[in-house]
Amino acid sequence: MAKSATLSFLLLFLSFLSGRDLLAVNAQKTWCIPKPSSDQATLLANINFACSQVDCRIMQKGCPCSYPDTLINRAAIAMSLYYNSKGKNQWNCDFRGSGLIVITDPSYGNCIYP
Repeated sequence: MAKSATLSFLLLFLSFLSGRDLLAVNAQKTWCIPKPSSDQATLLANINFACSQVDCRIMQKGCPCSYPDTLINRAAIAMSLYYNSKGKNQWNCDFRGSGLIVITDPSYGNCIYP
């Protein structure tokens, strides 16, 4: 009976773990970027949404992540900022199916992704 209760508790505990917790167990760093197939309207919508929720000043002209000034680059930064600030849960990188969680650090030069 005790083994059954322990197993039940373990299964219940595991069912409450989020994607972030599972990643933390694996000690894997992750970032959120747009899928390469995302169209311009989707990228712009993702930038507007993410930057309405988090501080995107890092993308302003003259800041470390202002270059290259492309929609896909700006969307990657905005989406990663949002994903990081909201706890790195899988659902925080959904962006209506256009987000992609990656394990390769997208940082470049002086532009360090959170």
